[in-house]
Amino acid sequence: MTVVSRTHTAPAARTAPSDACTIVAAEGGVPLVTGECVEYANFDYAASAPCLTPVADALAAALPYYASVHRGAGHHSRVSTDAYERARRSVARFLGVRTEPADAVVFVRGTTDALNLLARSVPEGCTVVVFESEHHASLLPWEHPASRAGRVERLPLPSSPEEAVEAARAALSAAPDGPTLLCVTAASNVTGEIWPVEELVAVAHAEGARVVVDAAQYVPHLPFSLTATGADYVALSAHKLYAPFGSGVLAGRADWLRAATPYLSGGGATQLVTEHDVVWNDLPARHEAGSPNVLGAVALAAACDTFTPDTQERLHIRESVLLERLRAGLAEIGGVRELALWGEEHPRVGIVSFTVDGLPADLLAAALSAEYGIGVRDGLFCAHRLTHALLAEGHTQAVRASLGVGTTVEHVDRLVGAVADLVAHGPRWEYVDCDGRLVPAPDPRNVL
Repeated sequence: MTVVSRTHTAPAARTAPSDACTIVAAEGGVPLVTGECVEYANFDYAASAPCLTPVADALAAALPYYASVHRGAGHHSRVSTDAYERARRSVARFLGVRTEPADAVVFVRGTTDALNLLARSVPEGCTVVVFESEHHASLLPWEHPASRAGRVERLPLPSSPEEAVEAARAALSAAPDGPTLLCVTAASNVTGEIWPVEELVAVAHAEGARVVVDAAQYVPHLPFSLTATGADYVALSAHKLYAPFGSGVLAGRADWLRAATPYLSGGGATQLVTEHDVVWNDLPARHEAGSPNVLGAVALAAACDTFTPDTQERLHIRESVLLERLRAGLAEIGGVRELALWGEEHPRVGIVSFTVDGLPADLLAAALSAEYGIGVRDGLFCAHRLTHALLAEGHTQAVRASLGVGTTVEHVDRLVGAVADLVAHGPRWEYVDCDGRLVPAPDPRNVL
């Protein structure tokens, strides 16, 4: 795939997203402490993916008509309203949403927001079953004081997909009578491993439970469909899907969402306010109080329209080749250990987390950036329970390299070569702590 460099000039408007999967990239590369300048090798897609060119184009086309939506009579308000609701339909198609009124698509701020909304919308006293391996966005909302869940059962890390399915079956079978929800990720943000979503859905439905899928790390790599999987709800973040404008989606069964008190109180969620009463709107406005993020919705829709199933399949094939090249290269380096829950052969998306003996994760990440122009993520990746359990002895954090549309063979080879060089010779520069991050000292670059 091509990486497109762009100046600060606004892009020309387009009526439809481009078929080309290209990203907006800075010109001129990134500076190194050695005085060189190299093309940025971005391996931090799992945190936030860069902006797709079609997304930037869609945003540029919408900006001249930007206005508040739904209750304005003016031309720009009507155009913006139409763009916002068309975006909802694009997202619905992308996620295989079932026909209204069975399902609803609610725009939120991201996956965390979506799952907190669902936690406040489940029936009072609902039993929630969730694996300890989940990202905090899907692990913690159910235990928040505002959650309507009555009982939360955390399942330990399963040693295999089969064990995950059986553990879910046992927990759901033993749950007390009443509404029950299973929360599961589609792909781990730590290991990239793909979870057996369809099997878990089948087990849950057999026990009378519903399933919500955290698809934040899955949909940038592979198609996901509520209809095909049978899942009841799905949550995602636009900024993982190359649409970095602060939006996300909760999509799925409308009945619980329709019956719940609005997630936020305010304009847009209300149909009528009198001296003594409030009549709340129906979905989706019921949970979209305030002025919605119109441009964020437009951006997300542009990404969804670009990532057709065929496009995603082609990208996944290409990414799989790069991923295997990266994993094989790292495996050849002494002291490098990849984090995995279910072994080397289990299917995964483009994420590799690893530790290096003798090199703390924060030092390795800092040196990769300053000395090689490579961006990775270090830490526990907002999945502390899982990452701690998988860490090699003597390590407190890991490094994560995640691939995406702009990743090239040169990037992969540079990362493998840089890790090998750092293992063999150590960092060439001194690094000091600055506000919790290691930075070069001195730092000759103008990084701001």
